[in-house]
Amino acid sequence: MMTTLEGKVANWLKWDKNEKTRAEIQSLVDAKDEKALAARMNGRLLFGTAGVRAPMQAGFARLNDLTIIQLSHGFARHVKSVYPGESRGIAIGFDGRHNSRRFARLAANVFMHNGIKVYLFSEVAPTPVVSWATIHLKCDAGLMVTASHNPKEDNGYKAYWSNGAQIIAPHDDEIVSIAESEPEPRPEYWDIDSIESNPLFNTADSTIDPYFAAEKEYNYKKSMNEKTPLKFTYSAFHGIGYHYTKRMMAEYGFPEKNFFSVVEQQEPNPDFPTIPFPNPEEGLKVLTLCLETAEKNGCTVILANDPDADRLQMAERRKDGSWKIFTGNEMGTLMTWWIWKNWREANPTADTSNVYILNSAVSSQIVKTMADVEGFKNDITLTGFKWMGNLSYDMAKEGKKVILAWEESIGFMPGHTLDKDGVIAAAIFAEMAAFLETEQKTLEQQLFALYHKYGYHLVRSSYWMVPSPSVTKELFGTLRADLKFPDHIGKETVKSVRDLTVGYDNSQPGNKPLLPLSTSSEMVTFTLENGSIATLRASGTEPKVKYYIELKTAPGKQQEDLASVLEELSALENDVVATLLRPSQFGLIPRK
Repeated sequence: MMTTLEGKVANWLKWDKNEKTRAEIQSLVDAKDEKALAARMNGRLLFGTAGVRAPMQAGFARLNDLTIIQLSHGFARHVKSVYPGESRGIAIGFDGRHNSRRFARLAANVFMHNGIKVYLFSEVAPTPVVSWATIHLKCDAGLMVTASHNPKEDNGYKAYWSNGAQIIAPHDDEIVSIAESEPEPRPEYWDIDSIESNPLFNTADSTIDPYFAAEKEYNYKKSMNEKTPLKFTYSAFHGIGYHYTKRMMAEYGFPEKNFFSVVEQQEPNPDFPTIPFPNPEEGLKVLTLCLETAEKNGCTVILANDPDADRLQMAERRKDGSWKIFTGNEMGTLMTWWIWKNWREANPTADTSNVYILNSAVSSQIVKTMADVEGFKNDITLTGFKWMGNLSYDMAKEGKKVILAWEESIGFMPGHTLDKDGVIAAAIFAEMAAFLETEQKTLEQQLFALYHKYGYHLVRSSYWMVPSPSVTKELFGTLRADLKFPDHIGKETVKSVRDLTVGYDNSQPGNKPLLPLSTSSEMVTFTLENGSIATLRASGTEPKVKYYIELKTAPGKQQEDLASVLEELSALENDVVATLLRPSQFGLIPRK
């Protein structure tokens, strides 16, 4: 493949068989727009925290028919090299975004032309169901075409290995390497009109009923759910979760009359017309229709999936009519309590030395506090469910049982998939709320009860936009210059520093971290003498530097103490921004 811009453009015009994207590049050539051509052609499509994500445009640095074919060729060739015998197949799903169905069909065609059996969902399917299908069908691999909660202009390519967890090294590197070394598509890759007639073609729809059957294992209180007076508002956020989540709620025993969908956001719409961002984690500004629907129907709890239904946001109506919108860490705290409580009740005499709840390094460490008190185990991973899914699989092979994994970005893995699952999470949180209602408690009251027992663990996370990748590199480079990290954040003394980008942790023997390195992304954690934590991380999918701060207190504090604890947290946040991010120095753009 020619590496000059002129050579790349020539290859594009030679190889691309999609008239629309070919015309995009030709028009830029005609206009002599070298800057736009360079933006489209230069750069590499790499697997980040949750697969490959990019805008849908023409060019080798974008997602389009040609690059989907190239990635799929690399994926297929790698699968065949690892599993050279008879193909066990690949499960393929897609979301409701522009081009998702087409991209999935193109990928399926590439796999079949490489002798790999395909199990393709006939309609849109939630991301976790593709992980499940990969496991249930005992496939060699899985693929989900989705950009999750990214803007409508984007799409993505999320790859799973045979264990049903997202790929990690060396698989991600090998796929990209093959795609780049064999970039010219075979002519037969483009013909997708009759893929159903290929003898290697199968549907994956047979895995849907077993998915629901398996996830009912976590339905502890069905008879109680059938009688609950609680009403629930649900939104699919113009994505693909409605039919699956509605069915899961019914499987868990919740009456249909208690389930109210936000009709305007119920069915897939790739333009996301009613929300500024298709991400329920953004809170009030994107939950307007949810609140209206809830108020209209007297609902107590709001449950909202993101567009590919692998994440879940929750809100609860207070007695005064205001709404509590839970953070991912608050939801994770509640989920930890609930899953552990029910597992222990179901296994009252079992040894808990091999029972684990996982969460990520940037999520609340209240799990560790709870584990130390209750007797189960806690491990942390790098950010992203590709790490939690693979660690869960490896631990199961060692006889350890992971009953839950979660991270602060409203992702929860409590079921049988090895990726986060917003469908099962919705039903579990609904059941939790129904149980608490029988004890005359709200979800928010239970959260404060947990803080009273284990100590406040208040987390604040946000981000600043970065003007260019070079700024991110410089920012982190000055933090770790000669491994002389800041020794104070505000008035607080830094006890230890863990830098997973370079493999440094001065709290461990030989300064070697326990967690695996993350050389492709920046991540530094500061632990303070008072037990609080601050982490800086560069986003794997967007031009952002994120920060995560956790303020810990001793047990015994009441809900009335929250205001003073929040003041302490705000002061720490200001110190973290000033000491570590230094927005003026690096021209960072504040979150809108």
